[in-house]
Amino acid sequence: MKHFLKTILTVALLLLCTAASSQSPVARYGQLQVRGAQLCDSKGRPVVLRGVSLGWHNLWPRFYNTKAVDELADKWHATVIRAAMGVKIEDNYLENPDFAMKCITPVIDEAIKKGVYVIIDWHAHDMYTDKAADFFGRMSAKYGKYPNVIYELFNEPVEDSWESLKNYATTVIAAIRKNDPDNIILMGCPHWDQDIDKVAASPITGVTNVMYTVHFYSATHKQYLRDRMAKAIADGIPVFVSECGGCEASGDGFLDTDEFNKWVDCMEKLKVSWACWSLSDKNETCSMLLPRAKATGDWDKDKVIKPWGELVRTTLLKYNGK
Repeated sequence: MKHFLKTILTVALLLLCTAASSQSPVARYGQLQVRGAQLCDSKGRPVVLRGVSLGWHNLWPRFYNTKAVDELADKWHATVIRAAMGVKIEDNYLENPDFAMKCITPVIDEAIKKGVYVIIDWHAHDMYTDKAADFFGRMSAKYGKYPNVIYELFNEPVEDSWESLKNYATTVIAAIRKNDPDNIILMGCPHWDQDIDKVAASPITGVTNVMYTVHFYSATHKQYLRDRMAKAIADGIPVFVSECGGCEASGDGFLDTDEFNKWVDCMEKLKVSWACWSLSDKNETCSMLLPRAKATGDWDKDKVIKPWGELVRTTLLKYNGK
């Protein structure tokens, strides 16, 4: 009888574990929150999201579709997908907002349906305070009820001072919080999201669930930037690596796998979430797919995943599991 009861209990536990592992990321973690310097789930337990950033919507619109989201969620096991809405280069959001919305809306909606987190990224290098506040006001009104949504206010500031960026962020955060009191907000820092030490010296006050972004390209940004990030986190700054690559900062050059793995080890140790750049088919190192890749997936089957894409995919499978 004891053996029978033990067998029943074992089977029940296996079924519970299987059910838990089959849950979507949002079902598992729920409403995200920031506690101290750590991203946490709805119960206050540390969370590390790992995923993929799509390329600029205005350069690679063909990958902005529901099937691509499904592929990343189901086969790459990404727990977060970043929709990089271009606010620069031709046919960008400022010039053609209708086209931008037609691109990013299916990605956001499908991510919500699949139960993965989605970053709505204002992919700019220049400051457009009023336009950004208007955009995020509308996005938060539409999507604020979904715990899946993360707002990225400014992709990569270049020459802007941290004081001017704080003023920008305060305005845009207020526009979001009118509609959405609790979803995570990401804010960039000066010099291509590298000067996180300036944030640590003077963080934005009076806000909650706000994190700051660090971007790296491992063949260029090495131990000095990891040390800078670690120091900021030790000082209480919550960090999210919303864009990273294994090559040079240009997006091209050699694939520095060793340095990328050092970054991954560092992020795992510090429990920092990350998204890799980019799901695109450009002839450069950091594009993950060959030009002949279908827009809708089956990339592994068709053998169109480039070395960087394969490194990202295998890393996601290693840490996010199957």
